Amino acid sequence: MSAKIRLYVEHPLGQGQSVHLTREQAHYLFGVMRLAVGAHVALFNGQDGEWLAEVVQAGKRGGELSCTEQSKPLQLPPDLWLLFAPIKKARTDFIVEKSVEMGAARIVPVQTEFTNSERVRQDRLQAHAVEAAEQCGGTFVPEVTELQRLDRMLDDWPQDRQLMFCDEAEVGSALRLAENKTGQPWAILIGPEGGFSEKERKRLAALPFAHVVSLGPRILRADTAAVAALTMWQQAFGDWS
Repeated sequence: MSAKIRLYVEHPLGQGQSVHLTREQAHYLFGVMRLAVGAHVALFNGQDGEWLAEVVQAGKRGGELSCTEQSKPLQLPPDLWLLFAPIKKARTDFIVEKSVEMGAARIVPVQTEFTNSERVRQDRLQAHAVEAAEQCGGTFVPEVTELQRLDRMLDDWPQDRQLMFCDEAEVGSALRLAENKTGQPWAILIGPEGGFSEKERKRLAALPFAHVVSLGPRILRADTAAVAALTMWQQAFGDWS
């Protein structure tokens, strides 16, 4: 048995576990999707895998589901962070959505010297990550952090985490990645629409854990660069193989 609707819940999941719905969740399942008692929904919470659940109570302001069987185990992504400079709203949403689909474990908006946006709605982006996980069949939802200053992050950078620095100044050079670092924690850094400053570029290039990477012979938009970089990393070090 399978369910067409997947729903993220902040509730423990297990055999026979009852799950009480919020008003918003009840409205979606029973008002929008027109489910009734006896229907099935796939639930996940980012910790217990995916569970098939049956509707046992359905109301306009609430409802209750009961877990019947596990349909997927928890599938954790690689230990990969995506750092990106926020851009226009719709394109920032796109970056978050694709990061979830492509297996980032943590999504970090960063403030660089040329970043246009000085604030992000972390709660809205986190909700967008949840929606992306619901749609793509994932059982894990990456954390979307508050906006962080890039220079301060580098000051406190964990030395065991490798950093893939996608530098638009490398356009036209050969595609390359660092020597084999499979199994290590990684991060990908995507710059703002105006690129990195010369100061940032020099600092990043000098860091022992940073690996400068070209994304090909053409300058990419920031949202396109995020997808290209995630694809490149997954093929080299990730869980696609």
